[in-house]
Amino acid sequence: MKVRKSIVGALVVLLGLGFSSFTEDDRSFQKAKNLDIFNAIFKELDMFYVDTINPEKMIQNGVNGMLALTDPYTEYYPEEEMSSLKEMITGKYGGIGAAIRYYKAKDRIAIVEPTEGMPAAEMGVKAGDIILSVGGKEMVRGSMSPQEFSSKVSEALRGEPGTSFVLKVLRPQENDSTEMEFKITRKSIRTNPVPYYGMLRDSIGYLYLTGFTDNCAKDVKKAFIELKQQGAKGLIFDVRDNGGGSLQEAVDIVNLFVPKGQEIVVTKGKLRQAEGSFKTSKEPVDVEIPLAVLVNGSSASASEILSGSLQDLDRAVIIGTRTYGKGLVQTTRPLPYNGTLKVTTSKYYIPSGRCIQAIDYAKKNADGTVARTPDSLTHVFHTAAGREVRDGGGIRPDIEVKEDRFPNILFYLLNDDLIFDYVTRYCIKHPVLASVDSIRITDEDYKEFKELVKSRNFTYDRQSEKMLKTLKEVAEFEGYMEGASEEFKALEQKLNHNLDRDLDHFAPQIKKQIAQDIATRFFYQRGAVMERLKDDADLEKAIETLTNPEAYRKILTVSPVAKK
Repeated sequence: MKVRKSIVGALVVLLGLGFSSFTEDDRSFQKAKNLDIFNAIFKELDMFYVDTINPEKMIQNGVNGMLALTDPYTEYYPEEEMSSLKEMITGKYGGIGAAIRYYKAKDRIAIVEPTEGMPAAEMGVKAGDIILSVGGKEMVRGSMSPQEFSSKVSEALRGEPGTSFVLKVLRPQENDSTEMEFKITRKSIRTNPVPYYGMLRDSIGYLYLTGFTDNCAKDVKKAFIELKQQGAKGLIFDVRDNGGGSLQEAVDIVNLFVPKGQEIVVTKGKLRQAEGSFKTSKEPVDVEIPLAVLVNGSSASASEILSGSLQDLDRAVIIGTRTYGKGLVQTTRPLPYNGTLKVTTSKYYIPSGRCIQAIDYAKKNADGTVARTPDSLTHVFHTAAGREVRDGGGIRPDIEVKEDRFPNILFYLLNDDLIFDYVTRYCIKHPVLASVDSIRITDEDYKEFKELVKSRNFTYDRQSEKMLKTLKEVAEFEGYMEGASEEFKALEQKLNHNLDRDLDHFAPQIKKQIAQDIATRFFYQRGAVMERLKDDADLEKAIETLTNPEAYRKILTVSPVAKK
C-alpha cells in the first residue's frame, strides 16, 4: 500500500525530524541519536511486548510519521506499488484499458469507463458490467475494504502485454442480467492526454489536455497543427481539472507558442543538483496566434507552469478561476528492496520570477494542519509587458468567470451510484446514439430518474440542516434560545427535507451530469468533453475574447481587471 497516512505516535516523536535549525554537527548527532533510540525501542517491543507485533506495519507507521512532517507529494512507493508510480509518470501500463470502481449494490467491482481503442472496448466490454471473475478467479470482497477490493481487482486485470485471460461479467439487461465472458489480450495502455480537439465557431480551435505525461507535447503539437490546417485563427487551450505531471513536457508545450531560447522555469532547492533552468529548445509552431487558456481550482503543477508562463510572457489570456497553487517539484530516489521515494526537492519559478506555491508545509499549525498563504502576504511581480501578477496562491486569471457550485445532493447521487444506474438503464433503452449533439435529457427522462431515486429511499446530509443544528446549540449555550424559539421553528419548517423539491431545484445540474455520463458511455472521454462544452461559461468568455482583437490586446498590455 502506498504510504501516505498521517499516523504520528510515540515512535515518530522520537525521530525528532521537525524543521528546527541545527548546526551540521548538531544535526548529525541528532540523526544518529534518534535513529539509535528508534531502533532500540523497536527491538525492545519486539522482544518484550505482550503480543506479537507486526514489524512491517510498525516500521511503516514510523515512515508514515516522517512523511507526515513534509508535504502531501513526498511519498514512499514499495516494490509492489512501483507500477502505479510508473503509470503516473508515463501514462502507460499493461492491462485492458478500463476504469473500475466498487459498486455497492452488488458488493462487486463495476466497469466504469472502457478506454476507446483499447482491449476492453474492442472486445465489447461496457460500462455497467459487473466483474465476476478474472482468469477463472472469482472476484469477491470478503473482509477487504472497498478500496482494497478495488486494488485487488485492478492488479488482476493488469499484467504483461500479450498475456490473455477470460473476463467474466454480469451485464444488466432490460428485465434481468446476463453473464458474459470475454477473452481479452492485455496490451500496453497509454492514456490519451488529448482526448478531444476540434474547431468551434468563428474559426476558433479548441484543445483539451488531461495530463502532462511522457511525450504529451507531441500529441499537443500534432493536434495544434491539424487545427491550424482546418483554419484555426485562435486557440482555446483547456487545462481545467489537469493535475499536472512532467515539468519538461509543460516547457515543450509552451515552446509551441514562444520563441526558442526563452527561459520558462527556474527550479531552486537546498542542493545544487535540485537547481536548474528550463528553456525552450526548438523552433515554435506559431508565436502570433491568439491564445486563451482555461483553468480552474483543480489546475495544478505543470498546468500552472503552462498557464503561468504564458501569462508572464503576455502570450495568452488566462480565463476561469484561480488555480490550485502547487509550485513544488518532485524527483524520485531509489531505496533498498526496489522501493522508491518520490520527494520534493525544489520549488519552481516562472518567467516573472514568482513562485505560485499556495501552502508553506514547513509552517504547520500545532494540530498539524496547514493553511494557504493569505493574499495580504503575497508579493507583486510583473509580466514582460509590465502587468501586475502575484505569487503564492496559484495563477489568478486575467478574466475571472464565476464557477458553478457543485450541489450537495449531486455528490450523494453520484456516491450512491444512482446516476450510474440510471445511465445504465438509459443505455439499455437507447442502444444507439447518432452523436453527442443528439443527447437530450427530456422531462420524461428526468421523471424516470426521479422515480429511480425515490425507489431507493435515497437520503443525504444537507448542510443547511447541520448548520441549523449547530446554530441552535450555540444559541442555547449563550442563552438566546428562549427569545428565538419561534424563529427557529419557522426556519426548521422552511428547511424541511423535501426530496421532490431538491431534485427539481437542482434539475439543471443533475441533468447536465447525466448527459455527460451518457456521452461518456457512447463516445468515451471525447464525448464527455464535447457534452460539457455545450454549456460552458469559460468557453463562451474565451470565444468572446479571441474574436475581439482589440479587447484581447488590451488585456495583455494593461493590468488585468477582474470581469464578470
